[in-house]
Amino acid sequence: MTVTKIVNNSVEEFQARMPAKAVTLQTTERARAIAAELEEEIVLGWLLPRERLVEEDLAKRLGVKRHVVREALSELERAGLVQRIPNRGACVRLLDPVDVMRIYSVREALETLAAGQIALPASPTVLAGLRAIQNDHTEAVAHADFRAAFRSNMRFHEALFGACGNPHLVELIQTLAQKAHGVRSITAANPVQLSRSRDEHLAMIEALAGGRRDELIELCRQHLAPSRDTYIAAVQGRFPMVAAR
Repeated sequence: MTVTKIVNNSVEEFQARMPAKAVTLQTTERARAIAAELEEEIVLGWLLPRERLVEEDLAKRLGVKRHVVREALSELERAGLVQRIPNRGACVRLLDPVDVMRIYSVREALETLAAGQIALPASPTVLAGLRAIQNDHTEAVAHADFRAAFRSNMRFHEALFGACGNPHLVELIQTLAQKAHGVRSITAANPVQLSRSRDEHLAMIEALAGGRRDELIELCRQHLAPSRDTYIAAVQGRFPMVAAR
């Protein structure tokens, strides 16, 4: 008997002795962790638009049961990152250019609205938090650590827009950002685009510190364009029938 089989048997025996509610909670937590991992792979372009997501293959690769993968895919489907096609199963969702433009027009409206509501000049606490996060992002970019760059980028924008003080607006921004994660699959692991993102983050911090609201708003608007435009160009090149709708 292999070590892996012994471990799996031990886990199954432990779960069998656990209350049903605890087992369900553990499964849900594992599914969320798997969903987060697959989400990162979609963002980083390691799972491409329209690529099939076979439960058995993913379960084997990620070391979990198929029902955990199934729940994770359902979560990603609700988030708009995965779609189920009849007779084919689940695959990474391909957003057509019209949808991308619509999503990004709403993102621009929401994010510039939030930038307009941040108290300026930003408080020392807000600035210190953003600078600490950006240090992590800068280091990740320098070492081409794409996962770390993605995570620190998410934290930066959560902290930035969180400073607007409107939790309902922040929730909407985060929901739309997640829906557009697949759009970033072309640029999230691109060193040139990552360097540009780093520089724009640093410029945002300086605008916050200097109380330059118009500059901050314009930086937030410009920050959205590269991933949107690059994705649309890629779709038009690879999937002309989708682009022609």
